[in-house]
Amino acid sequence: MENEFLVYLENIDVCQEENIVLSNASLTLTKGEFVYIIGKVGSGKSSLLKALYCEVPILTGKAYVAGYDLLKIKRREIPYLRRKLGIIFQDFQLLIDRSIIKNLEFVLKATGWRNQRLINRRIEEVMEQVGMQNKGYKMPHELSGGEQQRIAIARALLNTPEIILADEPTGNLDPGTSEQIVQLLHDIRLKGTAVIMTTHNYAIVNLFPSRVVKCENNRLFQVDENSSFNFEETGYESTYDFY
Repeated sequence: MENEFLVYLENIDVCQEENIVLSNASLTLTKGEFVYIIGKVGSGKSSLLKALYCEVPILTGKAYVAGYDLLKIKRREIPYLRRKLGIIFQDFQLLIDRSIIKNLEFVLKATGWRNQRLINRRIEEVMEQVGMQNKGYKMPHELSGGEQQRIAIARALLNTPEIILADEPTGNLDPGTSEQIVQLLHDIRLKGTAVIMTTHNYAIVNLFPSRVVKCENNRLFQVDENSSFNFEETGYESTYDFY
């Protein structure tokens, strides 16, 4: 059954610094699907994403990501798994000492690209996909937060990943820019790339509805698709949001 899914987690335990942050957790993800992971600070959302790219260990259960068995994966195989994943962080993590084009070129060369013509073409393709085709010559500090996050998304798309893992991608952005970034991620999903996005921003979840999974009390829970989210009703922290 796990072969039918890009992500197949069954009754896993995730450990972070010797503490169990998720217990008996299960999750599936299919091609082109968009899933939000919601929950309070420290509930395990980011640890779950890190487990998917082997940054933190999965101790028990079944865990398959992009064809790899995470409980049996060898260290030398992890870079090949990660090439099937596009990872987006809240704080962008662009290299500040080089232009946007050089940021993207660095990633391609680090993942085995050698032909400069093909490198240039791929950079042009992803820059156009995120609407930043005229910004490649700029340095990261010359871009707004929203523009930097678009570049981070372009970077995640470089190796045509099967899955995008977006960890609080709107956490440092204003409301209008947040909407643009989530719309872009949904557009990417429509082209066949699955997306898992952690967020505190429940207004975004309401505005761009999709499947929702909640981290709570070290467990994962499927949220009813007809639910809508309100900070006061849920009791979740909205410190990082602009709504």
